[in-house]
Amino acid sequence: MPELPEVHALVVDLRSLLTGRTVDRFDLISFAALKTFDPPVSALSGGVVASVGRHGKFLDLEIGELHVIIHLARAGWLRWRSDPPAAPGKPGRTALAARLVLDDGSGFDITEAGTKKSLAVSVVRDPLDVPGIARLGPDPLSPGFTFEAFAGILAGAGRSQIKGVLRNQSLIAGIGNAYSDEILHTARMSPFKPAAMTTDEAERLFHAMRATLLDAIDRADGLAASELKKEKKIAMQVHGRTGEPCPVCGDMVRQVIYSDSTFQYCPTCQTGGKPLADRVLSRLLK
Repeated sequence: MPELPEVHALVVDLRSLLTGRTVDRFDLISFAALKTFDPPVSALSGGVVASVGRHGKFLDLEIGELHVIIHLARAGWLRWRSDPPAAPGKPGRTALAARLVLDDGSGFDITEAGTKKSLAVSVVRDPLDVPGIARLGPDPLSPGFTFEAFAGILAGAGRSQIKGVLRNQSLIAGIGNAYSDEILHTARMSPFKPAAMTTDEAERLFHAMRATLLDAIDRADGLAASELKKEKKIAMQVHGRTGEPCPVCGDMVRQVIYSDSTFQYCPTCQTGGKPLADRVLSRLLK
């Protein structure tokens, strides 16, 4: 799933390609992906791209007086085309959901892999008309997101597990499964640790969060959209590396499977050498 660093890099790339360009049309191939009906998609034709931005993990294309909000969900991606598009293929495991075509034929395709389709496209007059954006918590890299603000979020979450707090978009916008794994590994903290922690622990986690996200943004700087997935995978310390040695201590990276997701961690670095039970609401094994 694209998270804050990848969406930030997509914004930078798209901003250089789209700003000031005129939209010929926006083709919707998967009608299930469209979450709004007014304004209609046809209202985008002839509009000029004024800006490209983001809200957490949501892309925001300002076209004329409208906004196209794109949430790539778990398996969505965006692919730039320099040439006019070919006819869309039949739906499959990697299906074309929508495409934007500029007046010279270039543009981008929005695709989604797998059979579970959760990618979302909204055409709105105000980004806050999208419920997911209206519910977002503060951006962890915004100037106003101070340690005091972060400590308040942790205190308010009480005994909730810190892994879930970092991923909760209503509390902190933009962090998902992968970067929460990386942040907690950098902070040397168990995913199951309660959010209400000491000031020293909260400061360690705050600095780990900022460092992890800023390092990822720096690595993605200048990369095209087609290169971002590979860069993210290569740079991970523990996420997606079950069974491999931890790059810090050499212990074997382990995973916990819960619901329809998994996370990875290093026992030596994060849980005092104790493996976590691989089930929902696990506690440290005795």
